[in-house]
Amino acid sequence: MDNKLEEKELKQQNNEDEIRNETRSENLSEDQRKDPIKDQTEDKKESDGREDNPKKQSGFKAFLERKNIEISPKRYFIDAMGAMANGLFASLLIGTIISTLGQQLHVQILIDIGTFAKGVAGPAMAVAIAYALKAPPLVLFSMLAVGASANSLGGAGGPLAVLVIAIIATELGKLVSKETKIDILVTPLVSIGSGVLLSMGIAPYIGTAASALGQLIMWATELHPFMMGMLVSVLVGVALTLPISSAAICAALSLTGLAGGAAVAGCSAQMVGFAVMSYRENKVGGLISQGLGTSMLQMGNIVKNPRIWLPPIIASAITGPIATCVFRMQMNGEAISSGMGTCGLVGQIGVYTGWLNDIAEGTKTAITAMDWIGLILISFVLPALITWLLGLLFRKIGWIREGDLKLN
Repeated sequence: MDNKLEEKELKQQNNEDEIRNETRSENLSEDQRKDPIKDQTEDKKESDGREDNPKKQSGFKAFLERKNIEISPKRYFIDAMGAMANGLFASLLIGTIISTLGQQLHVQILIDIGTFAKGVAGPAMAVAIAYALKAPPLVLFSMLAVGASANSLGGAGGPLAVLVIAIIATELGKLVSKETKIDILVTPLVSIGSGVLLSMGIAPYIGTAASALGQLIMWATELHPFMMGMLVSVLVGVALTLPISSAAICAALSLTGLAGGAAVAGCSAQMVGFAVMSYRENKVGGLISQGLGTSMLQMGNIVKNPRIWLPPIIASAITGPIATCVFRMQMNGEAISSGMGTCGLVGQIGVYTGWLNDIAEGTKTAITAMDWIGLILISFVLPALITWLLGLLFRKIGWIREGDLKLN
């Protein structure tokens, strides 16, 4: 009996020990589950000094995001340049067309309207750039003064000076916008003050550099019309189709003369070429939207199949030298027209305006039949014919498939 009692007591003790151990293990497992959290908290405390910099960086990035300041090539070279070209269209370009029409029809009011429109080219460009950079109202309106000063002090390279200075002044204005209780004073003061001071300091140098580069290109084209005609035609034409502004580039470099004629040839080859080559897919709507609008509409298709770009590029490489060597076609109108091609027939109107300017200056006696034949062949007939034939060849060998040129 005593042995049995002892065995029962021993079993009871063992059971109690097991219960205690299980309780301890449960407590330990809970601690282990809690420990990582404690360890992370302790690690954070220990690494506070090391995390200070990233926090500050994220705070600065958040500040830039709040101010809608995006430092990127797309924002400054694509968005801003495209907007600058729109500003030029809505002032200098349309003004030139209206005043030229007034001169031809002898209507003084049209000449006056055109003159006023051309006179606000600088402010129009700067406001357009600020709009593209999503500037708040006070910064946007302040760019009127900045554009006027940069374009005036930049001389022949005024558009490039406006581009650079308007971007800087806009971003500085955005930094201080709505940060003080006297925002209506501070924001215009910073925007206009920085922009005009920069115009006085660097606009003449930017203008001189841009003008010198443009002169170099024009001089080289006069000296080597075949190679430079081909080079200028291809490069400016490619720029027109890319999501950058060929018109703004030509305006910034003051590209006129024989080089301007080559640029018109290259841009026309891209626009007319794509319009004709894609007629099978896009019919009349595509013909008009690309031929009189922009070949940039094909950019999405080019990314999918780059080979579709070859026929217009080859066409521009052919028409460029023909323009410079055979017809000696010059574009002596406003430089922006050199980068427009057949968009609204602005390139062709620019060539015609240049003829009138040359006659007025005494460097040209009259507009000849050969001038018109050259302009029509270079701008419309040759690009259409070359790209159409190359398009047929590329479709036959499978480089261009059905639907590759379809616009959405």
